[in-house]
Amino acid sequence: MNGGLSGPVLKVDAVSHSFGARRVLKAVSLEVSPGEVYGLLGPNGAGKTTLVRIICGRIRPDSGQVRVAERDPFADGSARGALGLAPQALALYPLLTVAENLEAFARLAGLSGRAARAAVAETMALTRIEERGSSQVRHLSGGLQRRANIAAALLAKPRLLVLDEPTVGVDLAAREAVTDVLRRLREGGVGVLIVTHDLDQAEGLADRVGFLDEGVKVLEGVPATLVAEAFGDEMEIEVVLETAAAPDRVQQLADLGLSPGHSSEGWIGFSADGYASAARLADRLRDLGADVREIRVRRPSLQQLAARLARPEQAA
Repeated sequence: MNGGLSGPVLKVDAVSHSFGARRVLKAVSLEVSPGEVYGLLGPNGAGKTTLVRIICGRIRPDSGQVRVAERDPFADGSARGALGLAPQALALYPLLTVAENLEAFARLAGLSGRAARAAVAETMALTRIEERGSSQVRHLSGGLQRRANIAAALLAKPRLLVLDEPTVGVDLAAREAVTDVLRRLREGGVGVLIVTHDLDQAEGLADRVGFLDEGVKVLEGVPATLVAEAFGDEMEIEVVLETAAAPDRVQQLADLGLSPGHSSEGWIGFSADGYASAARLADRLRDLGADVREIRVRRPSLQQLAARLARPEQAA
C-alpha cells in the first residue's frame, strides 16, 4: 500500500502550536516510515490530540511543518487522501451492518461500483471481519467494532494509518485481535501511528515510541532500548499490601525505598539484585508488621519508564 514512497510516510518537523496563551506543542519532530508502527505516548494533556489534528490536516500549526506522503495535509487534499484515521470514538453507523457501513465510507472516499466492492471485500479480509459483514454494528463486540472502525479507515488504501486509542474499553482477546490487524498492515508496508495509553501493547507492537509531556517530545526510541537505558540491570520489585497503607505506614514504605504503584495497595522499588532485595524487603516488612499480600519481581517495562518520566526524581 505504500505506493513506492522512498522517504518517510509521515514527517513532523519542529511543529509548535498554541491555543490562545497556552502553548500545547513545542517544536515536536517525528517520522514514520512505510511498514513502521510508531507509538505516540504521554499523559492526558501532553498534546497528542492536537498533534494528531495537525497531522490529519484539521488545523495548521503555528510553526514547523507536517508532510504526509511528502505533501502538506492542511493544504493538499491528496495528502489527506493518503491518510486513514480510526478515531477513538467509533465512526460507524450502529444501525447499519458492517458491510453497509463500509460501502457508505467507500462512497465517501470516492469509490463506486466494482472498485468500492473490491475495497470493502479487501478491508474486511484484512481485518478479519468477513463473517460479520451482515451483522449490525450495534450487535458486535467491542473488539469487532474496533476492527470495523479500522477497516473503514483502510478503504482508500492509505499510506499512513492513524489510530487514536484503538484498544480502549476492549478485553484482552479484542486487544490481541486489533494487534494482529496492525501487524498485518505493517507487513503490507503501511505506516502506522498509534496514539495510546496501552503501554503493554505499545511495547509489544511498536517499532519505535515517542513520549510527549507538556507539548515536548521528551524521549524517543526502540522500546526495549529505552527501557534498558533507563534501568540497566535493575529489576522492579512490587509490594502489594492487603489494604491501602495508613499514613505512618506510608512513611515506613518510603524509608524502604518504595514509591506508590498503580493501586492504593501497590508499592514499587528497583534493585540490581532484585530477588535478594525482595527477600530482605520481605523480612523488613514482616518486622514492621506490614500485612503483605505478595511481592513480585520482574523486568521493568514501558509502564515503569512512563512512571519514571512522570516522577523524574526517581531517576536519581
